[in-house]
Amino acid sequence: MLIGSAEPYSGKSALVLGVAQWLKSRGISFCYSKPLATSLQRQRQPSERLFDDDAHLIGDMLQLAPTDLIPSLAASASTGHLDFAHLGQAMERDYFPALQQELEASTAQVTIMEGPGSLAEGCCFGLHLPALAARLDAPVLLIHPWHGSTSLEPLFDACQRLGGRAMGVVLNAVDPEVIPSLRRDLEHLLKRFNLPLLGVLPRSPLLRSVSVRELSQRLNAEVLCCPERLDLLVETLSIGAMSVNSAMQVFRQRRNMAVVTGADRTDIQLAALEASTQCLILTGASSPLPELITRAGELEVPLLKVSKDTLSTVALVERAFGHVRLHEPIKASFALRLIQENCDFTPLMERLDLPYP
Repeated sequence: MLIGSAEPYSGKSALVLGVAQWLKSRGISFCYSKPLATSLQRQRQPSERLFDDDAHLIGDMLQLAPTDLIPSLAASASTGHLDFAHLGQAMERDYFPALQQELEASTAQVTIMEGPGSLAEGCCFGLHLPALAARLDAPVLLIHPWHGSTSLEPLFDACQRLGGRAMGVVLNAVDPEVIPSLRRDLEHLLKRFNLPLLGVLPRSPLLRSVSVRELSQRLNAEVLCCPERLDLLVETLSIGAMSVNSAMQVFRQRRNMAVVTGADRTDIQLAALEASTQCLILTGASSPLPELITRAGELEVPLLKVSKDTLSTVALVERAFGHVRLHEPIKASFALRLIQENCDFTPLMERLDLPYP
């Protein structure tokens, strides 16, 4: 069973985790495969067999045996493990014999195979979603981020490019208020593609959040205090470029925020520390006052110092929201609960002729 998406940052890892837990709870054995590795932050040695970070996540969350995790065949250029000099050589290889060998060696009833982040990713290796589905003759479960009616055409295009192998779809990041009407209206439309709607996941600030550690890495920031608190999750962003009174009004309306402000705006910085602030990001060439660092340490709020200007810093932070992998345990657990509460995979299992107790 392939799990894929037409667009990046769709929530594939969460869906893989949900399907895996669903199978496990019903006594159906499975193994996990991600032929194209797209994240190798936990890869220790280049000589080791490739295991995408999602494999570690699935294995840790569901306590799988090492034999239930099939290594990746190639690393996407986005991982930094492949440069242009080796790309041509990699493109000449046929990875499917090795993949078939791994699959035939497995004794599991189901192989959950996670496709790349979009329909095109992996095409240099012949490991993009349409090729995997066609050459393995595998059914595909799609997860699709919902942005309103403009989301329909990419979804229908994916169904056509998969050649009728799409067996169901889960919509993600939907406004909770429109879920009932969306289910009613879309289910009828999807019948034209013989595509069951297996779930609708509500939009969640927590799942869009980013850790302070991730922000620190993306900004190449200096951590001035509380390095032990970098696992805090940031859900919203505030910019401290106004008067203190105006800033306080904004800060009171936000929760779990990162505040970006100039290093010379001590008034804004102290006000932010008294609000629901997960980290304070100081921009510019000035140095913060020692009193600020002391107060931040008392309140256990990490201070990040960057040399970039405020505008550039805000742009980098905004790009991080919703574009971060599902590797924080609290996010993974919450995503699993969302899927359990909002998805029903029974129609899919019936179409795959799997036992259902």
